[in-house]
Amino acid sequence: MYNVIGVRFKKAGKIYYFDPNGFHIENDSCVIVETVRGVEYGQVVIANKKVDEHDVVLPLRKVIRVADERDRLIVEENKEAAVTAFDTCLQKVSEHGLEMKLVDVEFTFDRNKVIFYFTADGRVDFRELVKDLASIFKTRIELRQIGVRDEAKMLGGIGPCGRMLCCSTFLGDFEPVSIKMAKDQNLSLNPTKISGLCGRLMCCLKYENDEYETAKEQLPDIGETIQTSNGSAKVVGLNILERILQVELTGQEKVIEYTWEELLQEGVVSAQTTE
Repeated sequence: MYNVIGVRFKKAGKIYYFDPNGFHIENDSCVIVETVRGVEYGQVVIANKKVDEHDVVLPLRKVIRVADERDRLIVEENKEAAVTAFDTCLQKVSEHGLEMKLVDVEFTFDRNKVIFYFTADGRVDFRELVKDLASIFKTRIELRQIGVRDEAKMLGGIGPCGRMLCCSTFLGDFEPVSIKMAKDQNLSLNPTKISGLCGRLMCCLKYENDEYETAKEQLPDIGETIQTSNGSAKVVGLNILERILQVELTGQEKVIEYTWEELLQEGVVSAQTTE
């Protein structure tokens, strides 16, 4: 077991574990830690706790110190400097005629590196751009190409539901989303209705998917014949979330609704797939 704290460096960003280094640190406190990018300022979202060895990536990096007001001021200064750096980079991108869209700029806490995030349709030769930026900022320069989902996460916005984007408010990681999830939920397959601002399938298609998969395993398919207390019937409609079946009694033009629980309690349900 390892004693760790969980730290986020961005809102809705991924949570990383660190060794608290003897500090007892509460949630919402800020800490200074060393990362692969250098010294960084992050917010504690998981207070001291014990985790198994397979839940951490070893070796654990240690907390340098609990952040104070002076550290917070440095972070604010870095954010202001990033705004200026963004404008400078935009100008240089235009001068070099590069087909790329600058999305965000970020200074590491110790200003050991400036990271420029951008999107592009393909590979971009930005070697000359890096040289120009390095001569201006006198520090290490990293240009990182990101995808459209990451762009939406950074920029934020309002989704089709009228709420702020999930990815920019609480989703730490992107999970795979497939068109099969939309089909299982009987949603319109019109791309404009099931795609987010990023142009990819909406992340929320994943939220209820497990419930739909469980229900579909339990319930008969449309077209199957089942035995009910009223006799043999063909399934003509399903409400998967509420587990309600609409069945048409054999030999009768009559549609009846049953809940799956009712059929199970009666002990008369048995599925027979029709050919």
